[in-house]
Amino acid sequence: MSTGRALITGGAGFIGSHTAVELLRAGYEVRALDSLTPPVHVGDGTWPDWLSEDVERVVGDVRNRDDWAKALRGIDVVIHLAAYQDLLPNFSRFFHVNSVGTALLYELIVAEKLPVRKVVVASTQFVYGEGRYRCPKDGEVFPDGREPQRLSKGLWEPVCPKCGGSIKPLPLLETHANPKNQYSIAKYSQELMAIALGHNYGIPSTALRYSIVQGPYQSFRNAYSGVLRIFTLQMMNGQQPSVFEDGQQLRDYVNVGDAARANRLVLESDEANYQVFNVGGGRGYTVVEIAAIVAEALGVNIEPNVSGEYRVGDTRHSVSDITKLRRLGWQPTRTPRDSVRDYIEWIRRQKLEKDYAAEALAKLREMGALRKAG
Repeated sequence: MSTGRALITGGAGFIGSHTAVELLRAGYEVRALDSLTPPVHVGDGTWPDWLSEDVERVVGDVRNRDDWAKALRGIDVVIHLAAYQDLLPNFSRFFHVNSVGTALLYELIVAEKLPVRKVVVASTQFVYGEGRYRCPKDGEVFPDGREPQRLSKGLWEPVCPKCGGSIKPLPLLETHANPKNQYSIAKYSQELMAIALGHNYGIPSTALRYSIVQGPYQSFRNAYSGVLRIFTLQMMNGQQPSVFEDGQQLRDYVNVGDAARANRLVLESDEANYQVFNVGGGRGYTVVEIAAIVAEALGVNIEPNVSGEYRVGDTRHSVSDITKLRRLGWQPTRTPRDSVRDYIEWIRRQKLEKDYAAEALAKLREMGALRKAG
């Protein structure tokens, strides 16, 4: 596929701004559509200073048909990253932004007969729900989420849905999905629309299930941004990093530059049409391991605070199998240590006006999204 005019929704955001750099280097003309809404963005309604000046900028909301129409004018390809991310119980907003926004994209392409030749839609690893496990007795099983009663007692590991015995996590394959919280359900609806509507109307489309993406430009104001942000902010203030559950959850981390390369690869690959791909780091790390990596990068010796709290709707283990994307020629080139180092270098240059980590955790507790076992 030749280059052309690319629209990146959420183009001022974390992954979007890195993807803009990737596409500009490849010779695309790039337009960014973004609502510039805090807390996903560091600024209040302003474009970030790290977004390339070569990017055409459109302020708009993916829930608004007119904003989509303006942004899509003259566009050849779309990378749709704009989304509402959180674990707060404002359920309808996830579907207004993520599901309706994606439906409007395809609706306009079809209604206006727009010459868009490819759409890439961002999904998430968390559409897997609790994912894929192996039971010594029953073989491969897919637990249907963790029971609230067990979590309230601090029993973190899922059990076999057939025999109730202990099970071991397996890498997550694109053939499975079982979303269990408001964010992942809405993201899975985007996948379904991209593949089904794209196929029905001849709009080549691909969905990418990102693992936890890390690196610079990740908003320190966003409660959803995850352990890298929280741990860095806490340890920079001399505080213990807040580790949920027992810290032995396995997670899969991918560098934002590698995620941007994956966006471009599937954008340009006809082999990727009408398919879903995992974008991950290739191995799992416990949350405690990530805390140690952040401490090492900051040069501090601070033990984590393993609190026994847990996020409602969260999964225990999530490590993606990236074999399918590797077959297209992609592989991760950077490790969590690289991502942590780059993030710390960036965040030290930012103006931190208050204790954003404490504020985020307090909000999660207030909304009932973070609870204490026992």
